[in-house]
Amino acid sequence: MARQRERFDGLELVKASPRRRDEHRRSLGPLLSAVVPSAEDSQSLDPLQSLLHGVEITMLRNKVVLITGATSGIGAATAIAAARAGAKVVLAARRQEMGDALVARIKVEGGSALFVRTDVTVEADIQALIERTVEAHGRLDSVFNNAGIATALGPLADVPVADYLALMQVNLHSVYLCMRYQVPVMKKGGGGSIVNCGSIASTVSAPGFGVYAATKHAILGLTKSAAIDYAADKIRVNAILPGPVETEIWGHMQSGEQVLDAFGAATLMKRYAHADEIARPAVFLLSDWSSYMTGTQLTVDGGYTAV
Repeated sequence: MARQRERFDGLELVKASPRRRDEHRRSLGPLLSAVVPSAEDSQSLDPLQSLLHGVEITMLRNKVVLITGATSGIGAATAIAAARAGAKVVLAARRQEMGDALVARIKVEGGSALFVRTDVTVEADIQALIERTVEAHGRLDSVFNNAGIATALGPLADVPVADYLALMQVNLHSVYLCMRYQVPVMKKGGGGSIVNCGSIASTVSAPGFGVYAATKHAILGLTKSAAIDYAADKIRVNAILPGPVETEIWGHMQSGEQVLDAFGAATLMKRYAHADEIARPAVFLLSDWSSYMTGTQLTVDGGYTAV
């Protein structure tokens, strides 16, 4: 494989050639194309962007970063951004084929990635995920508890109990399970950063989003409580609250595209976000650049909650 080598601040970077990178990019299809800039995009950076790009590629240098819900949307974009920032990325999700493709995408750029098939609602899977991470890398520095779904929509009294329980399992119970096994490993390692994925629905709601909003409100409670419990162990716990983001989750809900467009139009910026626009703030929270932040939330919503 043709590769280029560069040096930045004493760090040797190995990456695929632009031709090889774009060939592989095309082969992995629209999912990864949506979250990975092309070679032409990378070459078009102005001097300030180039400087910032240089800083970005060292933000997570040699850190072990675990991401759940990593095979699409915000999770996939964050996995790629974290790998580009120097992290050894562990990807957790249910879809093996997509996980393998994402690992290949990261490795072709010279990054480090490991996929562990995981159902975040199953405690044994979470335990095995953490054990596999420690087995592979010896520690765990940062985690992005990102897995989530947007089902059980509709007026509260119309939502079937089974749908309510399923949403609670994926969106809320999984975050509790993840932190339950992540914290002890981080304590042994001397600290770390936990980022939980909330939503603008962590602070506001909308018609038909009552159960979803309940899970996302509760994530803030878990985040703040864990930050209090483990500050003395040098474990920071924060939440990121995305606004409307173009991900496949909208395709699973009735009239999802129209709902996404409506949310986007309601932001001050009059558009929805792309996944990489959430990934970059997530990387910031995962890194030591946010070293004085804990127990709080970073809202990335195009101004939706400003009014």
